[in-house]
This record gives sequence, structure tokens and C-alpha cells, in this order.
Amino acid sequence: MSNHDNTRPSGLSDSPSRSPNMWLPIILASIILMVTMGIRQTVGLFVHPIIETTAMSIAEVSMALAIGQLMWGAFQPLFGAWADKKGALPVLIVGAVLIAMGQIGTLWASSFVPLTLAQGLFSPAGAAAGSFSVLIGIVASRLPTDKGSVASGLINAGGSMGQFIFAPLVQALVSLRGMSSGLLFLACSALVTIIPSWLLCRNGKIAKPHHSAVPVQNPQVEIGLKQQIKAAFRNPSYLLLHAGFLTCGFHVAFLTTHLPGEVSLCGHDASVSAVSLSLIGLCNIAGSIFAGILGKRFQMKYILAVLYASRALMIAIYLMSPKTELTFYIFAAATGLTWLATVPPTAGIVGKLFGTRYLATLFGFTLFTHQIGAFFGAWLGGLAMQYEGNLLWVWYADIALALLAAVVNLPIKERSEVVSLRAAS
Repeated sequence: MSNHDNTRPSGLSDSPSRSPNMWLPIILASIILMVTMGIRQTVGLFVHPIIETTAMSIAEVSMALAIGQLMWGAFQPLFGAWADKKGALPVLIVGAVLIAMGQIGTLWASSFVPLTLAQGLFSPAGAAAGSFSVLIGIVASRLPTDKGSVASGLINAGGSMGQFIFAPLVQALVSLRGMSSGLLFLACSALVTIIPSWLLCRNGKIAKPHHSAVPVQNPQVEIGLKQQIKAAFRNPSYLLLHAGFLTCGFHVAFLTTHLPGEVSLCGHDASVSAVSLSLIGLCNIAGSIFAGILGKRFQMKYILAVLYASRALMIAIYLMSPKTELTFYIFAAATGLTWLATVPPTAGIVGKLFGTRYLATLFGFTLFTHQIGAFFGAWLGGLAMQYEGNLLWVWYADIALALLAAVVNLPIKERSEVVSLRAAS
């Protein structure tokens, strides 16, 4: 199950002189993702406060957040293409401002439409601009190819650290000072990311990638973005990767949005939700880094298959267990090991198939598919709570989708395909 591939994008240097500088962009990208994902992954903590302070139902709030999940994915390839073409700094700055606008807008959201604008458009659009696809696109162009998987894991771990830090902090602010304090804290945190964004991108012109998007017959020829996108969507392995990642989005958004409601149904305090979400983030740090390291030793499709199958097993064990506080903590810790650990191998496969020139755009498309699944995870969970009073059938759907994802990843072929300009046009 070796993962080594003799075919590599031309122009990507493995020069040792670049290695000493590899940690700075990784650290800066991790800090940015820590904030953007910390904000995104704690949105479920505001569901019940919003319901209590407005006349909206759980179904309406869930729909607004579900639209936000979809929009977060829809903006990924758009911002990725903008970053690939024009540079990442304007993208990251616009993203920070949009996230802040979304949090502030939520303060005045007393009905479905303004809440959808705030948490269904502005905030997710901003988070998409500061997402993994844009950040790994910046970092990957500055690193040797063999460091890409590890870098992906480390940056992804930064996002998990955000969930670990933000969940208990936001819950404490909401409990002590009200929902407005939590939202204002998130808005200010988003604006602070402009500083590491500038530091990350200030040498962007020097570090601009010159390697080709896909290994072509003539290594001196670089195909364009539109041609690369067409070539990608004709690749069966890329499409299978999308199918598996869709189920990942369902799982993550369902738990992010409705785990606090599940905890409440079982008679536990809101602090249990915050600790559970924090444990997911903490354990995903280890899971993401470990997945990135394994990507250097094993074929990434097998890593993905194991991650997805283990989710089905963990949910089944949870459903059969007594719903004590300890059960939630154990489930959260176990789930955290696989939470976003799927991202490094997924991005790694995209990079192996098509190179890193347009990685932000191509991985942005896979994240859009991920968020289509996320839309249904957030929305259907709300419908189940509204009309059934529990989440049981959504848990069963999550198990089935996780098993499906494990199966569809197995036929993926992890190798760069030689394409010609004519074939891609």
C-alpha cells in the first residue's frame, strides 16, 4: 500500500534551502484557520439562544444554518479561483470582514430572512475565503512535494485547535453575558486574522507557483484553469472523492449543529455541549496530524476508507450506550479523531492527481460537495427535532452514509494522469 508516486508536478523544488522556512507559512495558515473554523464549528451553541430570544422555530434556525453550510461550500471554489488568479491577501481580508458582518448581523436577526443573511450568507462566505482550500493553496506552493501531506495535517490541526479553544470560551461568554457578547467576540476575532493574513501573503509575488497544474506531455506547457477544471471532472477518481466527501459534510454539520440539542434532549446542561465540541476539536488535532503523517506511508484512499468506516462504528456504539455525560465525552473524543482528519488525505489525493497550481480551486470544489452534504445534515437534523422530537433516524442515516463513503473511496486511483491540452479543452 505504498503511497510513493514517481510522477510529480514539474517545477516544484525539493531544495533543502526551502525547508527551514516551511514552518512560518504553516504556523500563520494554522492561526487563520484556527479562528475561521473556531467560529464555524461553534455556531451550534447559538441555536437555542436564538430560539429563546426570537419567535423562530428550530426548523427555521436549522434551515438558515443549513443554507450557511451550503454557501460556505459554494464560495470555496470562487474564492479559491480568485486566490489562484489574483493572490490570496484580498481574499483573506474580505473574508475577515464578511465573518465579522455575519456575527454583528446576527445580533439584529429577529426572523428567518435576516438570520439567513447573517449566518447563511455573510459569515459562511467569509469563512470560505479563509478556509483550508485557500490556505493550503498558499502553503503548498512554497513547500517540497513530500511535505504537502504533513503540512495539510498541521494546518487542519490549527482549525481543530480553534474549535477546542472557542467552544468553551464562547459558551462561557453566552452563559455569563448573553448571546451578544459571544457574537461580538467572534466578530473581533475574525478581524484580527487580517494581521497573520498579511504576514502570510506579503511575499506572495516571490512565492507564486510556477509548476504546472497537471503533468502534461510537454512539461514546459501549463494548462489554464478552465482546462484543468474540465480535466478534473472527467477523472473518475476525482468524482469518487467528491462522493465520499459529501457524506463527511453530512456528518460534521449534523453534529456541529445538533449535538447541543441531543445533549439537551438527554437532560444535560449546556456546558456538556461546549465540553463535547471542545473535545472533538482537541482530539482532531491528533487525528489530523496523524492522518497527514500516514499519508506519506500509505495510499490515502485506504486512510479515508478506515476513517469513514470507523465513524459508523462509533455512532452505533453511541446509540447503544447510556446517555450519560461520560458517554458524550467519550463519543466526542472518539469522533474527534476522525472529525476533519479526512481533509489532509482528500487534499493530498487532489494534489497527487492534478498538482498544486490550481489546488485551491480544485479542492474548493470538493469542499463545495462536502457542504452539500452539510446542508442536509444541518437541515434534516432540524426537521427531525421539529417533527419527531429526537434525532434517531438521522443517526441511522449518518451510519449508512459513512459506510457508503468507505466503499466509494476504495476504487480511487492515486496517480497523476498525463493529459494533453487538447484532451483538457
